[in-house]
Amino acid sequence: MKRTLQTLIMAAFVVLTTASFGYAEYVATNSANFPYFHLGCLIVGGMIITSLKHKYSKLYLSEAVGSFALYAVMIALFTAPVVNALKTMVS
Repeated sequence: MKRTLQTLIMAAFVVLTTASFGYAEYVATNSANFPYFHLGCLIVGGMIITSLKHKYSKLYLSEAVGSFALYAVMIALFTAPVVNALKTMVS
């Protein structure tokens, strides 16, 4: 029961983080430049981390959530709005 509850919590975190990433990118860019590839990578990565959390019971929930949060930040850093903002800051 504990394992299933932790997997559901992890899945909810993945869905909420992915939804917030999608909304932020939709607001920051127009629909023609939406980063579908980045969103797909985020979804696949979330599914992999969630399945690993479900398969290995010794993996703590905080470790799984933290690793997905860092993965989401890494994916967000390589989107066009962030890269353009970094270019303007450096120039």
